[in-house]
Amino acid sequence: MLTVLEIIKRTTEFLQKHGIESPRLNAELLVGHSLGLKRMQLYLQFERPLAEAELAKLRPLVKRRSEREPLQYIVGTTEFSGVTLKVDRRALIPRPETELLIEIAKEKFAAGAPARVLDLGTGTGAIALALAKHFATANLTAVDVSADALALARENAAALGLAERVTFAESDWFAAVPSDARFELIAANPPYLSDAETKETTPEVQKFEPWGALSSGPVGTEALAVIVREAKARLAPGGWLICETGIAQHAQLTEWLRAAGYANVESRKDLTWRDRFVLANI
Repeated sequence: MLTVLEIIKRTTEFLQKHGIESPRLNAELLVGHSLGLKRMQLYLQFERPLAEAELAKLRPLVKRRSEREPLQYIVGTTEFSGVTLKVDRRALIPRPETELLIEIAKEKFAAGAPARVLDLGTGTGAIALALAKHFATANLTAVDVSADALALARENAAALGLAERVTFAESDWFAAVPSDARFELIAANPPYLSDAETKETTPEVQKFEPWGALSSGPVGTEALAVIVREAKARLAPGGWLICETGIAQHAQLTEWLRAAGYANVESRKDLTWRDRFVLANI
């Protein structure tokens, strides 16, 4: 019988042959998931022999990963800004860089939580639920054009005990948001890749993640243009708009924001020092 460590080594080699980035990490997470163990627990059981029933449970998971299905979809969860989210093919996997949007919001509202928050294109509910956890008195509205994504977001809200403070609505950006609603914070991580850029992404993205959550059209700024144009009328006095964006879009976006009459227009970089967020208030 093969031990846990031997299976990890064989799985690592197999995934490496199939072009998987960080194959050892993937192997450890897949083996740990199949055994119901966290990585630290796994390290303490390296010499344990694996029964055939345990290997039978692991094999299809490894096969899925070798076919480039994202690891998060296989294990079914991901961590985002202090919350654990269920993830599947109904919505885009939350990215680590998006956690900085939450940090920017915390910074802007350090003196007091926003009363009302709108999350545009909520997907898994990641931004809305992370903000709801941090701003314990805020009421949040989260919208998405995808009914499937909204169903997933509602599942996450219920699992986190936040369903009472987060209202979900199917909406093409502001279309279903009441015209008289005003928000102290509007947050958005819209699709910002062009169609051509989306076609150049990794197989994990192209084959498994929803195209509509990645690309907004031939240019890539189509969704952002709508948000910049329409968000100002939905902000409460002093309210902030914070958007995640593509790294080559900031000159255009800051120009649009200023032309639309926003104040305090800022561009922020991500952890790799690339332009990633634009923000402004009224």
